Order: sequence, then C-alpha cells, then structure tokens
Amino acid sequence: MAENNNSSPRGNKPVRIKFNISWIYFILLIAIGWMFFNQGGANPQKEEWADVQKQWLAGDIKEVVFIRNEYEGRVTMRPERIEHYADKFGGKVPEKSPHFIFLVSGSFNAEEMFGELNAQLPEDRQVKVIIENHENWWSMLEWLIFPILLILMWVFMFRGMNRNMGGGGPGGPGGIFSVGKSTGKLAEKGENQVTFKDVAGLYGAKEEVMEIVDFLKNPGKYTALGGKIPKGALLVGPPGTGKTLLAKAVAGEANVPFFSISGSDFVEMFVGVGASRVRDLFRQAKEKAPCIVFIDEIDAVGRARSKNGGYSSNDERENTLNQLLTEMDGFGTNSGVIILAATNRADILDKALMRAGRFDRQIHVDLPELQERKEILNVHLRKLKLAADFDVDYIAKHTPGFSGADLANICNEAALTAARRNKSEIDKQDFLDAIDRVIGGLERKATMMTEDEKRTTAYHEAGHAVVSWLLPNANPVFKVTIVPRGQSLGATWYLPDERYVTTKEQMIDEMCATIGGRVADEIHTGQPCTGALSDLEKLTKLAYAMVTYYGMSENVGNISFYDSTGSRAYDMTKPYSEKTAELIDKEVKELVDMIHERTRKILTENFEGFSQLAELLLEKEVIFAEDLERIFGPRAGAAKKEDDVKDETVETAETESNE
Repeated sequence: MAENNNSSPRGNKPVRIKFNISWIYFILLIAIGWMFFNQGGANPQKEEWADVQKQWLAGDIKEVVFIRNEYEGRVTMRPERIEHYADKFGGKVPEKSPHFIFLVSGSFNAEEMFGELNAQLPEDRQVKVIIENHENWWSMLEWLIFPILLILMWVFMFRGMNRNMGGGGPGGPGGIFSVGKSTGKLAEKGENQVTFKDVAGLYGAKEEVMEIVDFLKNPGKYTALGGKIPKGALLVGPPGTGKTLLAKAVAGEANVPFFSISGSDFVEMFVGVGASRVRDLFRQAKEKAPCIVFIDEIDAVGRARSKNGGYSSNDERENTLNQLLTEMDGFGTNSGVIILAATNRADILDKALMRAGRFDRQIHVDLPELQERKEILNVHLRKLKLAADFDVDYIAKHTPGFSGADLANICNEAALTAARRNKSEIDKQDFLDAIDRVIGGLERKATMMTEDEKRTTAYHEAGHAVVSWLLPNANPVFKVTIVPRGQSLGATWYLPDERYVTTKEQMIDEMCATIGGRVADEIHTGQPCTGALSDLEKLTKLAYAMVTYYGMSENVGNISFYDSTGSRAYDMTKPYSEKTAELIDKEVKELVDMIHERTRKILTENFEGFSQLAELLLEKEVIFAEDLERIFGPRAGAAKKEDDVKDETVETAETESNE
C-alpha cells in the first residue's frame, strides 16, 4: 500500500473558501474598467467624407463598415498602403483596425454612393462594403452604471458604519438606525465560567466583593433587616492587577447575567450617541435584573467635568457622563442592577460619580505580595512543562512589584526561551532570563563596546552594587551585569524589600546607592560621564519629593505641596512664594551634595574591594550576590534582620504555647 505523505494538518479535508460580498464589488470594478478601456483596442482617426472619397478612388481602402443608425463609417486601409498615412497617426503605423472614421448626415444614401465609387475602380481594387445597424445597448449601460455605482457605494458604506457603530450589538441589526444602541456584550447565566478559583491572590478585594455575590444569591437576607446593598463598586488599582478578571469572577460566582462594556464605547463623533447608548444599556440591564453591568476603563467617560465649558470640555462626553449619573442614581429605580467599574485613574474621576449612592465603595486591587505572586504563578504554570527541581518560591521572591499580567508574561517568555534553546523542560534559568528580558529588554549581543567603554560601565555598575551592599537600608543586590539590554549598557538588579512605609534614613541610603554609579565614574576616570542620566533623574525627583512632599527638610518644615486631587494640573502658578522656591532649591542642592559626599566616602574607604569587584565584573560580565559576599563579607544589616526574624519566631512560639 502506498504511504500517505500528506503532512497537512487538515488531512484530506477539502479547503472551503468563504464567500465575501466584497468580491462582487471588485468584479464589477474590473468589468467596468475593461469595458471602458478595451472597446475594440483601436484608435481610429476622424476624416472628412471628401478625403475618404479620394482614398477610395486611389485604391488605398480595403473595407468600409457603415453603421446606418449612427451615420458613421469605419474605414480599414490596405496593409501595403497604410504606411503612406503614418503622419496622421503621429508617425506610428496602427496595428488594429478601423484606421479612420467619418460621419455623414441623415440624407446620405450609402448604397448609391458606395456603388458609384466602386464602379470607377477595377475589380481587384474595389472596396468591401458592409452596411449594418447597431443596437445602442452601450449608451443605455453608460446611463445606468453611475447610479448603480452610487447605490453599491451607499450600501457598502452603511454596512461598514453598522459594524463600527454597534449594528451588531445587543440592539440588533439596523444599519445606521442602530447607532444609538448599546454595544455591551451580554453573558447569560452559565456562559461565564470564571469563578474565584480562577483568581489567584487578591485576598482583600475578594472579601469585599463577596458581599455583592452574597446579595445576588440571597437578597432577602439583607432586605429583611431594612438594609440596602451598595449600588456600585469601583475597582481601583495599577494596570495588570486583575480588575477585569475579578469582575468576571463576581458574575460567575453569582450566576447572573453579566454586561461588559468599555468606557470608550460610549464616546462617538455623533452628538447624543453616548447618552443614547447609556440609556439602552440600562434598559437591557433592568430587563435582565438581577444582573451586573461592568464598565471597564470608566475614566474614558467619567473624567471630571471642566468648569470652563466653552474652551476645554468635550460636550458630548459630558452629556454621556450626565446620562450615566442619572441612570445610576436618578429618579428611576435600578433594582437588582449592580454596577462594577474598573480604572487605574481614580483621581481624575468626577466627584459626582464617586459619591455614595452611585459608587458606594472603592475596592483597591493592589500589586500582589509574595504569597499572592506564588499563587498567581501556580495558575500560569499549570500548562507549562517544568523541570523536576523547579522552585516556585524562588521565582516569586525574585519578582517583587510584578503585577499578575507581568507574571503571566514571564511564564510565557520562559517557555519561549526554553523552546528557543531546544530544551524539553523549562528550568529556573529560563525564568531568570525571562525576568531580565521583561525588565531590561532584549539582550543586544551585536553591540560593540570599546575596552574603555566596557571598563567604565563595569566600574559604574560596581559603584551601585558596592554602595547598596554596604548600606543597611538600601535595596539588596541580586545581580550585576554589563551585558547591554534595551537602552542600557549595564544594570544592577535589586530585590527590594516589600515595605509600605519608608523612613528618611532608608530613602537616603537608597539615594546613595542610586548615585553610586556617578561617583564611581568620577573616581575611576576623574570626570563625570553621560551614563548616569537616569540615575540623576531619579535622584533629583526623590530629593524634591523629600523636601516638598514628605516634609523631611528641617528648614522648609512639615509642609507638603503634593496635590492628591489633581486640581492644580493646569494651574500655571506654584503653591508657594519665590522665596520658598529658593529655599526648596537650596535644600535639595544641600541634600544631594551631602549624599554625593557620603557615597564618595564609602567608595574611597572600600576602594580595594570596589576595584576587585569591577575587575571581576569585566571578567565574568555577570556576577551575583555571592560574589559580593565573598569580597565584602555579609551584607550590612543582614545580621540584624536575621535577629529580628528569630525574635518574631520565638515570640510567635511563646504565644502559641500560652494559648
């Protein structure tokens, strides 16, 4: 039996080409173009009847076709005589016939005139005469083509507008007349398979939304006591933390219909469309009650309304917001309709939208902590083929400050990295390389640095690492590299402590580690270089924040000029006088100078170890915390933290024994 070598994933299944109505438009355009530009292929020249008679009697004409109903004659010349008339064709002899045309009046007697001319010629030079009538279908078609094209363009345009403006949404098809229908997607009971089991971490946020789920399941439990469930909840948090997923889980747990729509779907170029869509959305929600309406990125429509309405506001957006406010808590009742919304810009939302009765509570969805990151990683690792000795705790500890979306991206990048290296399993190194790629960018192996640039980069990164290692409150160093990634020629990777309150001493230590690279450049080369641009930017922002926001300057005092409301975003004036501005600049300058001198002192006193670390970095290109510990000993403050941990452990054990 012959072996089937068909490697197609479809096998022997026939390939079906789906019909698209656009094909008809292309075919029509091609046919019309062919009719316009291929009418016989000839380019006849117009001649007077008197000149045609002379050519006839000279024996130069081979054939004449006379169209009786159009009073037009078409002349074909003999091949051997056409060259004599080349000047009438611009010097080029035409290949196709007819060569000339002539027009006559209605009184022209073709049979009699052509017969008289042929009678004057010998038989071998007589002209072949064809007299016929043409049906004038082409003229009729020319009149019909233009209106047909207009109708087709009209239909095609409004089919596209219908798709783009909501004709296919819940409002149903209706062409341009469905533009005011809501474009929200409806998931009926049982269609939403997302539950709280699919949402890892988010402990505090889950506890708050459980009350909403419990109300939708057991409304009588609350109404019997005269209580009212919150009408709306606003999920606030950084991008990628799982706000949308949490909203889907609420609907899945409650097993109720779920409307989802984006805030930008309400805003259109047509006046009144946004408000109409809001009304239609809530009309459908009331019909499906009890249900949940989820508005993602609500800041697109809920931004604070401007007081200067004639200049900077978008009237259509504000009308949409007004309609949303009315529907959420107006004269009408929305019994059983709960509004969930998500945004990462809660500070710019309108105050009327945030008041009690609309969004009664704000649920903060923060970046995951260590245990939450571990749970999130376990969710994304289910489908990955991992090595037997893979340690999830290790990866969770090395991803502080990562959101759920970042962790999902790292898992995917690790799988791609392992596949790129032709591995059968994904190991720890693949994940570490994926973290480096997500944070620092793609490794630029083709970047050619001179020896001086490479040495300068090594001393720069060694400066960061040494200062951070020797200061007890700076972020712990994990890895140092001089391999170019993204826009940087080198990098120092830290494992920052997950703390919620930072003291002045901790901030100063971190700022010393930040400027460590610049001071190392000055010690190594004797002059500063441009590689410390991002470090200086970060240092300057932190210094001004300490003086103007956190009240950490003795001369300025316990004053904060921070604007948490954003109301001064467009205010061109400063909230302090020029004298205070000079004082702030002076304090910042003194603070930065103090940090600079302190950092220089640290590197100078430990110059031998600093140089040894830089040379080791030049040799290996990548070093880890173990190399720093071998040169400088245990990290400053590490022993104190271990003692604190032991004390907490002993205290916990004593408490448990007492219980």
